[in-house]
Amino acid sequence: MPVNSPAPADDLALLSHAAREAGAIAMRYFGHAPDVWIKEGNSPVSEADFAVDAFLKRTLLAARPDYGWISEETADERQGQTFRRTFIVDPIDGTRGFLEKRADWCVSVAVVEDGRPLAGVLECPAKAEHYSAREGKPALCNGEVIRVATREAHEQRRISCRTSIAKRLPAACLPQLTFEKHVSSLAYRLALLSRGTLDGVFIRPDCHDWDIAAADLILRQSGGILCTLDKQPVSYQKVPFCHGFLVAGGVDMIDGLLEIAAGADL
Repeated sequence: MPVNSPAPADDLALLSHAAREAGAIAMRYFGHAPDVWIKEGNSPVSEADFAVDAFLKRTLLAARPDYGWISEETADERQGQTFRRTFIVDPIDGTRGFLEKRADWCVSVAVVEDGRPLAGVLECPAKAEHYSAREGKPALCNGEVIRVATREAHEQRRISCRTSIAKRLPAACLPQLTFEKHVSSLAYRLALLSRGTLDGVFIRPDCHDWDIAAADLILRQSGGILCTLDKQPVSYQKVPFCHGFLVAGGVDMIDGLLEIAAGADL
């Protein structure tokens, strides 16, 4: 840890407070037809995304001016500077669901150092759920410890993935899997895995740092793994902040999930 850097516990407290306030801002727009624009790639962004992002950027950088900033909606204007610690933010992960008045969206905020998350929070105000974790301590949901599920070898695995991925999985593995209803927020899917509601998540290429940084740490501190197809941890803070195919699951299930993914026509 750099000399005089805040402890991860202090960063987590900052993230938790800011995320709760950000969630309250988002709820002012939820269900009230906010203005919407279509970004490159045909993904929507709303005035709620911008309002939450502006609040988080102002609040977090005021508290930690020596931290970097990576967000889905805004860049870090401090060109030419390098930062060992960085805030990674998705003001509303699951904007499509948010706009469709579904509750499965969240505010995602993390502090990352040297490519790995130290503290992370998912604030899910429409679900009344607050997930948090810091390095070396158990993950929590609303203050209660959460753990990934365990399964016997003969039991089916509850999987979340897009239909386009499910269709490419090996036919021989399908009897082992139960495909759960897909939710638009990738971070929230990983939260469901962290609390034992899912057993595995297959993630298509092109997810970004802001989609997964906070959820990655929450999953790890609940006994799970998010990794590449060669079982390497995800590395953050690297332009263009984009990742290939990823797999997530509990420690005792990840090898089987990776084997399934290896046999897929990806």
